[in-house]
Amino acid sequence: MSSDQPTPTAANPLLAESTAPFGSPPWQRIEVAHFRPAFDAALAEHDREIAAIAGDPAEPSFDNTVAALERSGRTLRRVAAAFFNLTSAHSNDALEAVERDIAPLLARHHNAIQQNPALFRRVDALFARRGDLGLTPEQGRVLERYHLGFTRSGAGLDEAAKRRLSEIVERLATLGTSFGQNVLADEKAYALMLDGEADLAGLPQELRDAAAAAAADRGQPGRHAITLGRSSIEPFLQFSTRRDLRETAFKAWIARGEGAAADNRPIIAETVALRAEQAQLLGYPSYADFRLADTMAKTPEAALGLLNSVWQPARARALREQEKLQALVAEEGGNFEVAAWDWRYYAEQQRKREFDLDESELKPYLQLERIIEAAFDTAHRLFGLSFRERPDVPVWHPDVRTWEVTGRDGRFVGLFYGDYFARPSKRSGAWMEAIREQESLDGEVRPIVVNVMNFAKVAEGTPSLLSFDDARTLFHEFGHALHGLMSDLTYPTIAGTNVARDFVEFPSQLYEHWLERPEILRRHALHYRTGEPMPEALLQRVLAARSFNQGFATVEFISSALVDLDFHAAGADASDPAAFERATLQRIGMPSAIVMRHRPPHFQHVFAGSGYSAGYYSYLWSEVLDADGFGAFEEAGDIFDPAVSQRLAEFVYSAGYRRDPAEAYQAFRGRPPEPAALLKKRGLAEAA
Repeated sequence: MSSDQPTPTAANPLLAESTAPFGSPPWQRIEVAHFRPAFDAALAEHDREIAAIAGDPAEPSFDNTVAALERSGRTLRRVAAAFFNLTSAHSNDALEAVERDIAPLLARHHNAIQQNPALFRRVDALFARRGDLGLTPEQGRVLERYHLGFTRSGAGLDEAAKRRLSEIVERLATLGTSFGQNVLADEKAYALMLDGEADLAGLPQELRDAAAAAAADRGQPGRHAITLGRSSIEPFLQFSTRRDLRETAFKAWIARGEGAAADNRPIIAETVALRAEQAQLLGYPSYADFRLADTMAKTPEAALGLLNSVWQPARARALREQEKLQALVAEEGGNFEVAAWDWRYYAEQQRKREFDLDESELKPYLQLERIIEAAFDTAHRLFGLSFRERPDVPVWHPDVRTWEVTGRDGRFVGLFYGDYFARPSKRSGAWMEAIREQESLDGEVRPIVVNVMNFAKVAEGTPSLLSFDDARTLFHEFGHALHGLMSDLTYPTIAGTNVARDFVEFPSQLYEHWLERPEILRRHALHYRTGEPMPEALLQRVLAARSFNQGFATVEFISSALVDLDFHAAGADASDPAAFERATLQRIGMPSAIVMRHRPPHFQHVFAGSGYSAGYYSYLWSEVLDADGFGAFEEAGDIFDPAVSQRLAEFVYSAGYRRDPAEAYQAFRGRPPEPAALLKKRGLAEAA
């Protein structure tokens, strides 16, 4: 992607069917200059397709309207998938410039479709007589989703309201793009440089190796750099004995997105105000009401009910945890109160004391390669999937790997990319994307799915060792990947992970359970030097410590979810986001030594687009399902029980949005979820 000169359409690899294996994008041929012409051509093509559907003189039918809409825009989806994969996983200044231009154009384009009166009349007419159309259950579901999408986009509003709604949607797209780019700019710009043994005090060798590699990447060979990626800064906070350096690094970490050159606070204020106006135009009292109407929770009150039911026991436990850490400070002769930059350090000391468990003792058994194998092996034993690495498939960065996925019958299931290491061109965090959705509308189209992580990269030839949290993240994102790969539907609108926001995390969080099982750890937690399995005594200590520090972790998460909902509640005045954040945390009694997992200026789930806006609670909602759902395997006496695995595949991983999520869960589990399983899983039951 070196050229930024315009490229003739005929020579644009984004506009031709790919000849790469499995029809994967020809990443090695794609340049930045290809994207804007490709978008222009794809948008024009989609406009023609929509005009033909809306202007069809024939009476509306499912095939000439809904199925035709499903067939439309395929070129645009292909171009956008490649583009947004790069802007998140391997961006640069030129790509970011294109993104700033294209974000409002895409918002305007999709808004025009959703507000097209002729198109809506056709969909509305079909929806009104849906019971007489002889539709299959899947077709009925697709029609329902289209009708809901049109109404939630303002198709039934008067022209003045439509125009204002369009302006809001376009502006929000621009703001979300700027928000994400500002966070990335702060993350790229910062590194805490360490010099000499005094600065490295307490750091285990694998972290030193990763910090040396990070410094070399930044043109500082011979030094060590701590970056703002979680896999770099969290272990630094956990092990560094230098309280002053921990404070410096932590303050930089939580200040992402509020620097003078990249201040996201004005963006938050405008975003919240525009979202409130958007909801009011659509007839909702708040943006939170608007967003949650199309979820399992249905209302902000239901989401808040769950969060509040867990907040008090979590807060009580966190305060007890803080007392123990304060006692450690006193034992060391420290004359200070535990601060946020101290928590991870002293929690690591406390874990050693309570469980004789040292993270640095555990890491040699959690080699990245082995954890990837563990995730694949679990999928094979549950669902019969097999994974074969394909180095011949083009990739967007040399670190990226690809695997061909096949089923029990040997047939192709999908293509899986793994992009595991942090780099300055990648936004922080971990995520799954579908570069191609599964569908079978005009012949079987199998998915292409990506997992992106930000694990610390070490020197060439040195194995990458993970923390247990890193390994859990890998399993989590691979659960999302399976949700996309195993999809088995006809229509792309309801395929893969296109499900309710507070259900989409269920398959991923459920998959985490297998990592913590002795059956998996004994088989895959092998020492990276000797190949010996994790000693049984160490394994038992790992399992015993699963609920350690859960007060802290739960408070860190729920505070973020509550602030998110507060920002989007009725009448919320977020003109001063920092003051708003302080007021919410004061109201809920946030412990002083804990900072929310995502402070607003870098809360990309919520402000770098609308994906989890007013919906960060979804992780906890889904955790009720995963905590209860794994019990089906435990009750069967086999974590790979074939009958339970079959139900899980049929009603969850392959089912997309074929049915209501509550019905899907009950079909898998045989009953509704029992919320008490959540408190038990987090070790909070005794504090409830």
